[in-house]
Amino acid sequence: MQASQTSHSEITLYYDGLCQLCSREIEHYRKMSGADHIIFVDITAANFDAVAEGLDPHKIHQSLHVRDAQGKTYLGVEAFIMVWSQLDSLKKIVPVVSLKPVKKVLEAGYFVFAKVRPLLPRKKCSDSPYCELK
Repeated sequence: MQASQTSHSEITLYYDGLCQLCSREIEHYRKMSGADHIIFVDITAANFDAVAEGLDPHKIHQSLHVRDAQGKTYLGVEAFIMVWSQLDSLKKIVPVVSLKPVKKVLEAGYFVFAKVRPLLPRKKCSDSPYCELK
C-alpha cells in the first residue's frame, strides 16, 4: 500500500474504547496531523451496532478494523497501515512496514497481542453492553 493512495480519503477506524492500551494509542493518533481524515468509532459505545455498520459483531472485537472511503475493510496490521498512511508523521513508515518480511513480523506480533488483549486492564464502565466482555 502506498501512502499516497489514502492521503486524502477519509477512513473509519473501529477501536475498543474500554481497552486502556488501545484508548491511549487512539488518543495519540487523534492529536496527530492528518487525524482529521479518520473517523474514530468506539465499538464498545452503547450506541454502536456492528451489524448496522456491515461488520461481524464477533470479529470486530477480535482485531482492529478500518474501512476506507470505498467501503473496503482492513483488519489487524493492514488496518494499522491504513491509519498510519493518514497520519503525516507516520506516512514515511508505510513503505517499510508494507514490505512482506516486515509485515509478517508485525502480523505475528499483532496475532499475539490480539490474543492477550482481552486479558489487559479495562476502563471502568457502566453504560456499554461490553463492560464485562473478555
